[in-house]
Amino acid sequence: MIYVRGVPFAPADSSQGMDTLIALMEHPVLVSASNSFKSMAEKKLSVSEISVRSKISKWVYIFQREFAIVDPSLVDIVGTDEATTCVGIAIRNCKSGMISVAHMDFPNVVDVGLSQMLALVADEDSDALLDGVTVQLHAVQHSYLAMKSQTKLEGYSYPLCAKIIETLRNRSEKFQIQTLHVLGRNTKWDSEGIAYPIFHGFVMETSTGSVIPASFDGTSRCPDEIVRRIRVTASFEDPNWDGRLLDTYDTKTDHFVIAPCAWKWDYLIKHPDWRETFPSKQPRVFKRTADGNWTKQ
Repeated sequence: MIYVRGVPFAPADSSQGMDTLIALMEHPVLVSASNSFKSMAEKKLSVSEISVRSKISKWVYIFQREFAIVDPSLVDIVGTDEATTCVGIAIRNCKSGMISVAHMDFPNVVDVGLSQMLALVADEDSDALLDGVTVQLHAVQHSYLAMKSQTKLEGYSYPLCAKIIETLRNRSEKFQIQTLHVLGRNTKWDSEGIAYPIFHGFVMETSTGSVIPASFDGTSRCPDEIVRRIRVTASFEDPNWDGRLLDTYDTKTDHFVIAPCAWKWDYLIKHPDWRETFPSKQPRVFKRTADGNWTKQ
């Protein structure tokens, strides 16, 4: 169930997710929130920025098709970037402070993916409102209304956004949409008329639940960047991850646990050095260091 500023949101013409999405995009509260988000300066996050220039020292980074549930007592910020037609979602339980962030890339991961995200965030109190922040980071078309008239939407972010909104609407939990910065709201054009995102990512501060535009670099997209990137690609061929988000972060231990996945044999034949990446079926585990960074266990 979807709420906006504490009021149930149920437009008259909402038989499909796309109708609800369009109505939400036109809601004055969410238009104002999107404009406020757009006016923020993007925060550029590197290890030096996170660990030295601010009091924030513990972070969790999410790659494409991953999700993480974080405990605010263990983590200061959580976020994702490098999104084009993907959608970044952050959901926070205002009572417990537990936060879940995901980087969704296709509509077929939404149903199970949202259930994965809510595993430790939604509590047994069905009347509790969950603050939801959906930040989509690219639109091919200028107008989401124009996109509705297109006959082929595959490959664009519109079907993914519509699927997310439809699933939130149909679930029993109560989701309060705080920010919906999607599609045309997050698109700009260059001199040749090519569309690209205004922002590519965001972070949520766990102590307050505030969300700001952000980008990471090679030092902060960690741990195990190369393996996690390849694992995303390999997951498309691994039936164990079909329709699911990749679970890489252990909430209770504050460790990253990178589980093995099925690889194409032709790739391993062409790149024999990668056979040593997962020498056994044991996961790669990374624990937090004293300065908030990560080290392989």
